[in-house]
Amino acid sequence: MEHTSNATHRWRFCRLGGFDQVRLERTEDLQHLMELDQKLWAALSCPVNGLEFDSRTLAMLDSDSDGRVRVQEVLAAVNWICSVLNSLDSVMAGSSELPLQAINDSNPEGQQLLASARQLLTYLRKSEADRITIEDVADTSLLLHDSAFNGDGIIPTHSAEDEETRTLIEEIMTCVGSDEDRSGLPGISRERIDLFFESARLYTEWWAKATSNPAVLPFGETTTDVAAVFSSLKNKIDDFFVRCSLAAFDAKAEEPLNPSIVTYEAIAGQDLHGATEELGRFPLAHIQAGRALPLKEGLNPAWAGLMKQFVKMIVAPSFGSLEQVDEDQWQQIKANFAAYEAWSAEKSGVEVEPLGLERIQTILQSSQRERLEELIERDLELTQQVDTIIKVEKLVHFNRDLYRLLNNFVTFRDFYAQGRKAIFQSGTLFIDGRACELCVRVASVDTHSPLASLSRAYLAYCNCKRRNSSETMIIAAAFTGGDSDNLMVGRNGVFYDAKGDDWDATIVKIIDHPISVSQAFWSPYKRIGRMIGEQLEKFAAAKDKAVDSGTSAGIADVGNKAAAGAKPAPPFDVGKFAGIFAAIGLALGAIGTAVAAIIGGFMGLPVWQVPLAFGGIILVISGPSMLIAFLKLRQRNLGPILDANGWAVNTKARINIPFGATLTKMAELPKGADRTLVDPFAEKKPHWKRWVFLVILLTVLSFAWNKGYIQQISQKITARIAGQTSNSQTQPAPEPSQEQKPEPAAK
Repeated sequence: MEHTSNATHRWRFCRLGGFDQVRLERTEDLQHLMELDQKLWAALSCPVNGLEFDSRTLAMLDSDSDGRVRVQEVLAAVNWICSVLNSLDSVMAGSSELPLQAINDSNPEGQQLLASARQLLTYLRKSEADRITIEDVADTSLLLHDSAFNGDGIIPTHSAEDEETRTLIEEIMTCVGSDEDRSGLPGISRERIDLFFESARLYTEWWAKATSNPAVLPFGETTTDVAAVFSSLKNKIDDFFVRCSLAAFDAKAEEPLNPSIVTYEAIAGQDLHGATEELGRFPLAHIQAGRALPLKEGLNPAWAGLMKQFVKMIVAPSFGSLEQVDEDQWQQIKANFAAYEAWSAEKSGVEVEPLGLERIQTILQSSQRERLEELIERDLELTQQVDTIIKVEKLVHFNRDLYRLLNNFVTFRDFYAQGRKAIFQSGTLFIDGRACELCVRVASVDTHSPLASLSRAYLAYCNCKRRNSSETMIIAAAFTGGDSDNLMVGRNGVFYDAKGDDWDATIVKIIDHPISVSQAFWSPYKRIGRMIGEQLEKFAAAKDKAVDSGTSAGIADVGNKAAAGAKPAPPFDVGKFAGIFAAIGLALGAIGTAVAAIIGGFMGLPVWQVPLAFGGIILVISGPSMLIAFLKLRQRNLGPILDANGWAVNTKARINIPFGATLTKMAELPKGADRTLVDPFAEKKPHWKRWVFLVILLTVLSFAWNKGYIQQISQKITARIAGQTSNSQTQPAPEPSQEQKPEPAAK
């Protein structure tokens, strides 16, 4: 079947999977792919994860790095590769080698690609090679790793030629963070350098305000350490004076403002050496109306250490040797630190503070920034050259993989073609004497199964784990052949991935749909068999329970009779047993009548109608389930299985009955194999065959009697015997010979 578009290119289509699929078999098809109506594409997007496809190629196709490959990105890749190559023969062949002569050097980009490809081969000491391979570009990252400059504007430590610059690069990364360059190593960009030196400038300016105002540093160079002690005690000392003021306001408040006896009893049984947190919540000293803060005696043990530093670093330099500090003196201490606190609140450039003021001033006064800027410029000079080398890698990957992607995106040729595997087919599951080839990786059973159930395919979700490894994955396997009798949650199998590695697979969930028409044919009989089996089990269990109950009751009754004295047994009730036998006779009569009616019905048919009657009965029993299964099997669709994995399938990709048979291979003996049918461990065969033969024989004889065949044969035999008898009576008897004549009687 051929379709034409409004463009000059004449497309060719084929019917696969119940829909028209474009045939991408000529280089002209790729060159005109932009003209193909998107409604005729098999898919509109696909994820970059969970596919049996080169992850590096998918990353190159995903230009916006959103984790999906879309139509426009595919078209951009096709158009680019068509513009930079003279011939697409190696692309159509999916070759891992790209001939250099295939690169189109008639345009500037092609010239750069060709020059970079030759330069790359020179780096690899293959300057005489006339083609570049996947293996050649696989070492690109290694080359960039060893290179001091790679054109990305990020300089790692080994880019610097002197130890001083390398040290500064490490300090900048410590203070303001780092960026990752193309080689995968951490480095600094121009933005990081600007942030570091701006923070250093702000930090030094902030310190300049303190040195120009003596009130900011009341304790000189030690003010920072002194202020740390002050800040640690400030709230606690304020709390002490507020409590004392409250006690002065109301004498009744003094007792509850101090720890109660109950509080001390609660901690009395603890190891108080480790109860610092509980003690720390107690007041700094005993609360009393108008009391000054003691500095040596009567202090809370949890705060004694800090109070010693407070006395040594703040009280002594300010007031000399004191035994206590009143509230006015405390307010004066707070006022001394007011300017320092205001200055601390304006701190800027905290990113570089770990380096210390002296080191920061040294860096700002040096010419290190200019050296870093020079390194950045030297790195950026190689931007175009390195970018072109990366494009060479991209070109080689597209040369090998792009055509295969098109046959799994624009069309599903690889899925429907024999001998090929689609990129979403992750491997083969072997279980229950079958090999299931339609297996897809899934991230979660719960998120995949609701949508995948709409595919009308029988799906089994399996947890797969590599032996002697922590690797795990989840697959969904479609069963399209055989039956589901032995498929159940917990069943184990072996999964072989696309690389041939084997995984232990365990079924964790099943989505039940018809597998085949043959399964539907036998399913009514299997259901009847299961129903009969279940009823027999229930009947046997009920009888067994009744026997147990009757035996127990009988034993108890015997014991009771023995205790009460033996009584004569009741007389035999003939009428009761006569009724039982009559009921049994009626039941047997009804069964016999039904059987006779069925056999009589068959006997009343002409010979040629008997097979039709048997076929009709089978059709009535199995026909509905076969019809339902046939209709559902024709509705099996690949789309929901892929859509649940993040694809955007653009058509109804059918999995009909003939194609489904190719996706699940059943176990078959090899051709020419010898087979011995004698099983030494086979179970003893029952005699049901003899009974079947007798039933068939009786049925045939009854049929012959009903049709009069036996009577006719009997009449013929009787007539023949009668004819022979009459002939013997009409013939005269032979005269006896002289020797045989009897002698006359004596007178």
